[in-house]
Order: sequence, then structure tokens, then C-alpha cells
Amino acid sequence: MASFDIVSKVDPQSMDNAVNTARKEIMNRYDFRDTKGSLEYDKKSNEVHIAMENDMRLQHAEDVLLSKMVKQGMDGTALDFSKEAYQSGAMVKKDIKVKAGIDKETSKKIMKLIKDSKAKVSAAIMDEQIRVTGKKIDDLQEVIAVMRGNSETIGMPLQFINMKS
Repeated sequence: MASFDIVSKVDPQSMDNAVNTARKEIMNRYDFRDTKGSLEYDKKSNEVHIAMENDMRLQHAEDVLLSKMVKQGMDGTALDFSKEAYQSGAMVKKDIKVKAGIDKETSKKIMKLIKDSKAKVSAAIMDEQIRVTGKKIDDLQEVIAVMRGNSETIGMPLQFINMKS
């Protein structure tokens, strides 16, 4: 039986590199001159913390971070911008969660996509990953193609690992 795992994870070192290059660009840009803001990545809580003087600079810092992530070869959908910015003294702060693992709702979407593809495979949810097994590798590759084709509906970056035949 051939099998592979569907996971969603972000390399912490690549994320740290993207945050560091974004911080350097913010320090060198003219529109961020005399800024007392900060941009930091906390590996333990898996969050990016942004603090700027106003909402406009906060939004630009988010844009710079996204562009640096794309240049590092990471998917921008790995960041969860759903939390609102909050005022803390003279600064506006925002905590951006980095998505790691597949949550229950997304795993249900993925399972439905696999069933709707009518491929001769079976899928099982295992914690924060999904294991797909089938008799032929061609069936597994068909499932991978379906997942890549529906990446917008899933809403998070997926990786396909541990391909075994």
C-alpha cells in the first residue's frame, strides 16, 4: 500500500529570516524614518509581533513582511491576520499567528475534497495531519493534484510528505 501525509507547517528558520529582512527594510525605508516601531518573531508561541506608531505604518509593515515571506519561498496564507490591532500607549500593536498544523475544520474540507475526487484512496485524520493511502501511486498523485488545484478553498499552505510505495 502506498501512502503519504498532508501537513501544514512553516519552517521557523525561514520565517525568522523573512522577519529579519523585513525589519531591515523597514529601518532603511524613507517612509519609516524616525519610527520607534518593532517587528519580532517569537518561535515559542509561533507569532509575529508588530508595534508601530499608527495604523498606516502597521499596515505597511504587514505588507513588507508578506513580500519578504514570498521572496523566501513561503506562502502568505500561513499568517493569520484575523486578530485586530490594539492600542498600547502611544503604539499600535498586532500579534499575527503563524498557522501550523491542520485544524479540524480544514481537515474536514480536505477529506471532502478527497471523497469528491472519486480517487480510489482512503484518508484518515491523525492529529494535525492527514494520511492518504491507496493501492497505486497514480491515485495518490491524483489526490495531490486535486489538493493543489483547490488551494484557494483550503486557505492554508499544504505540504505532501512521507511518500511511500
